Amino acid sequence: MNIYSANRQILLIWTCFRMQDKTIAYVGDSLGRQMFQSMMCIVTGGKQRPDVEDVGAEYGFVLAPGAKKPDGWAYRFLSTNTTILYHLSSTLCNLEPLNPSDPETSYAMHLDRPAAFLKNNLYRLHVLILNTGDHWNEWNLRVNKWEMYLGGAPNNNRDIAVIQNAKNFTIHSVIKWFDAQLPHHPQLKVFFRSVSPRHFFNGDWNTGGRCDNTSPLAKGSAVHSNRSEDDDAESAVRGTRIRLLDVTALSRLREEGHISRYRIKGATSIQDCLHWCLPGVPDTWNEILAAQL
Repeated sequence: MNIYSANRQILLIWTCFRMQDKTIAYVGDSLGRQMFQSMMCIVTGGKQRPDVEDVGAEYGFVLAPGAKKPDGWAYRFLSTNTTILYHLSSTLCNLEPLNPSDPETSYAMHLDRPAAFLKNNLYRLHVLILNTGDHWNEWNLRVNKWEMYLGGAPNNNRDIAVIQNAKNFTIHSVIKWFDAQLPHHPQLKVFFRSVSPRHFFNGDWNTGGRCDNTSPLAKGSAVHSNRSEDDDAESAVRGTRIRLLDVTALSRLREEGHISRYRIKGATSIQDCLHWCLPGVPDTWNEILAAQL
């Protein structure tokens, strides 16, 4: 058995026995979803299992009218009563329709309020892994019709209106809220996962960006800094009871690990140098999670 297989076996044992009668929740963007998918593949061996029950409806994960997929998935392993779930919250802040009766409505993006799913389900969770990152850009705000709000009113702070400042403000606000909640939820351990690096070269995803390298560790095989490359995440958790799951530097070494042009569907002219192949780098993130727990 090689080291990779051994680590996966350890993670499988940890999940099945240490997490008995507990719930692991991944909340964040599509890279948080990949970490969830990695965990599910590890504990199921990538196979359908009769002892795994879809319990998404218990968490409100149902297909909304007109939607292509629900905003999360939840599965329970009946043999150990372990639940593993994912909820899509790409910015971690609360999104509220300004006119619920209008399907074309804009949304109040409450930078100082955590996602409603977190507030409503915190008592049910035992391990929570949060992440946010690449959705913080002007294009996403415009396409999704998100409007920044602070204190329940439209934001008029020019500094916070700068998108990276808004992201940093939200991360600090969410972490501060969780730190205040932890004394009331002694069963809960919260992790904030640092940003997953992109490996676009010669452009971005929509301007000809590519990631053609196929050689692992082509630019090095070790992380030499004892500081996180994600300053926002590191500064947000400093002095709190929230733990940093720092994956940025080690993931940066694996530029060949992205989906690149090897997608099952889609135009090969657009490369995905943001998401990861599975099995792959997100498996290591889960191994680090297990080690920290």
